[in-house]
Amino acid sequence: MADTMKGLKRTHYCTEVTTSDIGREVVVAGFTQKQRDKGELVFIDLRDRTGIIQLTFDDKSDRDVIAKAKEVHMEYVLMAKGTVRRRESVNPDIPTGEIEVFVTDLRILAKAQTPPFHITDDTETNEELRLRYRYLDLRRKSLQDNLIRRGKIARASREYFYQNGFIEIDTPMMIKSTPEGARDYVIPSRVHPGKFYALPQSPQMYKQLLMISGFDRYIQLARCFRDEDLRADRQPEFTQIDMEMSFVDMEDVLEIGEGFVQYLMKEVLDVDVKLPLPRLTYKDAMERFGSDKPDTRFGMEINDLSDLVRDCGFGVFTSAIEAGGSVRGIVIKNGASIYTRKEIDKLTEQAKGIGAKGLAFVRWVDDAPNCSFAKFMGEGELEAVLSRLGCQKGDVALIVADKNKIVLPVLGALRLTTAKRMDIIPEGFDYLWITEFPFFEWDEDSETWVAMHHPFTMPMDEDLDKLDSNPGAVRAKAYDLVLNGVELCSGSIRITDFELQQKMFRALGLSDEEIEAKFGFLVDAYRYGAPPHGGMGIGLDRLAMILCGADNIRDVTAFPKVQNASELMSQCPSDIDAAQLSELSLSIVKPEQE
Repeated sequence: MADTMKGLKRTHYCTEVTTSDIGREVVVAGFTQKQRDKGELVFIDLRDRTGIIQLTFDDKSDRDVIAKAKEVHMEYVLMAKGTVRRRESVNPDIPTGEIEVFVTDLRILAKAQTPPFHITDDTETNEELRLRYRYLDLRRKSLQDNLIRRGKIARASREYFYQNGFIEIDTPMMIKSTPEGARDYVIPSRVHPGKFYALPQSPQMYKQLLMISGFDRYIQLARCFRDEDLRADRQPEFTQIDMEMSFVDMEDVLEIGEGFVQYLMKEVLDVDVKLPLPRLTYKDAMERFGSDKPDTRFGMEINDLSDLVRDCGFGVFTSAIEAGGSVRGIVIKNGASIYTRKEIDKLTEQAKGIGAKGLAFVRWVDDAPNCSFAKFMGEGELEAVLSRLGCQKGDVALIVADKNKIVLPVLGALRLTTAKRMDIIPEGFDYLWITEFPFFEWDEDSETWVAMHHPFTMPMDEDLDKLDSNPGAVRAKAYDLVLNGVELCSGSIRITDFELQQKMFRALGLSDEEIEAKFGFLVDAYRYGAPPHGGMGIGLDRLAMILCGADNIRDVTAFPKVQNASELMSQCPSDIDAAQLSELSLSIVKPEQE
């Protein structure tokens, strides 16, 4: 039978015990990291969420106490009272390495069977097994530190917005299904057979309704849900630091956002952020970096070569330009030694996988550069291209020719791939705003214009006259916050004019019936007067991932899902029984086997 805590109360977390406590009696509690039995001498490394402290038992220990210490195994839950003393053998690798606790009272509060893997930060156990026993994996210090830091981010977020007059308001978790860019997770209704609620992809419409209601500064750490394919920086459920403000323009929202970044970085990491944050328009970001979320900690910018090769003899280049596209390239400085022809072939396959037809290159190792298209170039043309790119001996140039919607993202992806391989991306935190997004983007599948952000985004005033004549040229009062090449936030100034909102819906191809069915309650609310407002939603999970230096969002999520959106520990999603299905007026149709 396990011991009880009766008569003992923890006085210190493990790493709160310091050399200033030598000679004092303390009570510590936690899990057994390891036990070392050396006969008359027993050592136990006790672990809690702050770290490790050594418990010591020797020939001066009570016989019952040392006998109990000899019973202890890995992951036993202990509470120990004893006197702090200086260690004979100092361990410089841990904060408590100069001290130990000579134990006078040891309680085994819970025994543990041998865990399926060793609970240590340098574990080589595969992630699938660790996720199956996530409650054990979470005992590792690295994951505990991540979740503690995530908690600090959440606390600092609330503190900042409270200090700036924001009101925290919860919005519903069971809502009407509306189109927001990804699939909804839906909940069947028992009371209304055949009808469904949806889990919110974001609180977008509700926070706009709160502005109409007169709550001019709203904040919420909102849980959001999207049924989409997962990747390293995405989970099906996530937390958004969601805010909205009334009687503001875009500059007001960006100012609040920048203040948040500055406050957060100081509070959580003690890092000073200089304001204002840099800005790039969407057009500049795409043309210079091939991404609307560029990592600008390093150069390797894209150069347009179209004017230099417009009349050259290489048909791949000239036909792309004639079709309205372009020819552009990047240079990998000092890359010739790493990027052999075989390695360049791998980059070519990557480029084709993204949509490019091929990849032209220059690899300059010897006195004369090795160029895949040299025989098509006229006198001085190759030299002009190399000069424009800044390509010199020892470098590699990568060139793509196609429509801009292919060329730019392909070169953007190659830029990141090669920079990581060359190890030229510096440490640090590089925030920037991306502004002036296109309002519309053309969806080739449906052959219609769709909203790049959402249909409530306000177009830029000077572009309103292009709504009918040139939708592709309409820019939105929309903005993204980017950190180290990761999109943290998306926001915009909202449409508040009823007639303009109707016009935008129609420009997106929505009929009056569709507008009423999907957005009727919000559209009706606009009839009663809406103040100018705007806001943003900052991804807390992605922010935590970067500030923790984690490679995967699962490392800052307590109980994450894997690639197929299942949770290995609890084995969800799972079947429900026939009675539950009947109550919900549902039946399961099994997919036919191919």
